[in-house]
Amino acid sequence: MEKWNQTSNDFILLGLLPQNQTGLLLLLLIIFVFVLACLGNSGMTALILLDPRLHTPMYFLLSQLSLMDLMYISTTVPKMTINFLSGQKSISFLGCGVQMFFFVTLACSEGLLLVSMAYDRFVAICHPLHYPIHMSKSRCVKMIIGTWTLGSIHSLGYTIYTLHLPYCRSRAINHFFCEVPTMLPLVCMDTWIYEYSILGSTIVFLLFPFLGITASYGRVLFAVFHMRSKEGRRKAFTTCSTHLTVVTFYYAPFVYTYLWPRSLRSPTKDKSLAVFYTILTPMLNPIVYSLRNKEVLGAMGRVCGMFSSRKT
Repeated sequence: MEKWNQTSNDFILLGLLPQNQTGLLLLLLIIFVFVLACLGNSGMTALILLDPRLHTPMYFLLSQLSLMDLMYISTTVPKMTINFLSGQKSISFLGCGVQMFFFVTLACSEGLLLVSMAYDRFVAICHPLHYPIHMSKSRCVKMIIGTWTLGSIHSLGYTIYTLHLPYCRSRAINHFFCEVPTMLPLVCMDTWIYEYSILGSTIVFLLFPFLGITASYGRVLFAVFHMRSKEGRRKAFTTCSTHLTVVTFYYAPFVYTYLWPRSLRSPTKDKSLAVFYTILTPMLNPIVYSLRNKEVLGAMGRVCGMFSSRKT
């Protein structure tokens, strides 16, 4: 049992890794994944900005996904690393609030962004002649601003309310970052209303978008199978399967953490799944999009050639 000063406003993050050699090796692996994620997502964002051929709504949305993934992993890994290496597990009350705000903002915004990406593919494949109208650059910008705005407003409300709850028990959070479900057991009042509000917001920001994505890609796959051109069918299927892979990586862990009853979950499983959507997924997304996308691979070659020609 962790000893903790009840008069302090700080929290304790019990962490993910044991304080031994095994934990150190796992931390080095996580740091390696963190570096790969930062390089991959920042590289993808820069590539989209530098190559004019990628200045389309699809890739503008993809650049925002890379930016969100970069912020996602930066919200959790640096603090976890500092705590492990210093041997101190504390996080300040304000630091916990900031971490929670960014996490909820990114979780909600990314769900809405994935819907926008699904809509983009739906219009491009099912209504290609109307694509310049339905997915103009101005509409794309509005979608991006809308995802960030809605996610931030929702997160701000939840963060303020969560931090104003009375924490009169141990302030030891059995997690490696401040996440709302793991903080509720520390509250000394009945939180059933708050838990139902979390369930409601999860349905709005996760389940409804997932249903929208499923409907969009259902129509897309139906249209793909009826294409006469084998090349067009292959290209459309590759693009859609890439997006569906990212959607699966994103939604599967969240469904368990936020829609599964707390009595059927365990802190160990919660932390393991959190590793998946806060650390592994941000690293995998740029790999999935680059390796399975000829346009991205071609842009890499053009940008590298542009820089090499400047040097010579």
